[in-house]
Amino acid sequence: MMFEQLGLIGCGLMGGSFALALKKAGLVKRVVGYSKSPTTTERARQMGIIDVEAPSALLAVSGSDLVLIAVPVAATEATFRSIKNLVTPDMLIMDVGSTKRDVVDAARAALGTQVGSFVPAHPITGREVSGVEHAVADLYAGKQLILTPTERTWTAQLEMADALWTALGCSVRRMSPDAHDAAFAAVSHLPHLLAFTLISSISSQSEAREFLSLAGPGFRDFTRIAASDPTMWRDIMMANRTELLAQTEIFKQTLGALESMITSGNGDALEGVLKLASQARARWHMSSHKSPQ
Repeated sequence: MMFEQLGLIGCGLMGGSFALALKKAGLVKRVVGYSKSPTTTERARQMGIIDVEAPSALLAVSGSDLVLIAVPVAATEATFRSIKNLVTPDMLIMDVGSTKRDVVDAARAALGTQVGSFVPAHPITGREVSGVEHAVADLYAGKQLILTPTERTWTAQLEMADALWTALGCSVRRMSPDAHDAAFAAVSHLPHLLAFTLISSISSQSEAREFLSLAGPGFRDFTRIAASDPTMWRDIMMANRTELLAQTEIFKQTLGALESMITSGNGDALEGVLKLASQARARWHMSSHKSPQ
């Protein structure tokens, strides 16, 4: 499997790392890149991530047999509309967004009859830092990769996407867009919301500086993801608001139950809930270390 040209739309951490991974694996001959910020595109060329700078998303797609859209989820539909006139049935188009229902709807609305070329993808990886300067060739190696095809996704493109991500060292799984968004609201979007909320809650108190000066490794580990890009996470949370709010409701109910146990002094019941949670975490940790993350 060898691609003649990757059209990279969005030359940041995710897109830049994808291009580097393809080059390292010898899977692409040429990379043409476009970013909304010309300084980002120039930096990507200087770093050897892309070979040619494109002045528009459309021209990045021109002549490409592989296209990766690595833009904020809120910009996905506008990106699809800007490239639709050059999308062909022989082209493989993918994204790397953390939400999928909105991306699929955007592709259907913008690409029309060519939507079959698009294979929605979500690599389960990332870093708290963003930007092309942090791109690395091994960002995807050993990670899970979720593909969320629809009934309109062409089989040839789906199989090609599966083979491509596998060649980059990913463990590939397939889910429906709706199942994906429900699952990641629980295990990714809610945890990010909670981490941001905890930091905000503590920071709003008059004793915040003193409290934070005493925080140790547990606090650091729990709140690490609150250092993530706020704009990106705003877009993700808004895009997946229905599933996220369903998870916040369940969380509030569970928290309320624990608060009641503490209020009533029912230490035995509290310990029982904590024990079940501890056991569930231990089981997940054991199973997660048996398969690529």
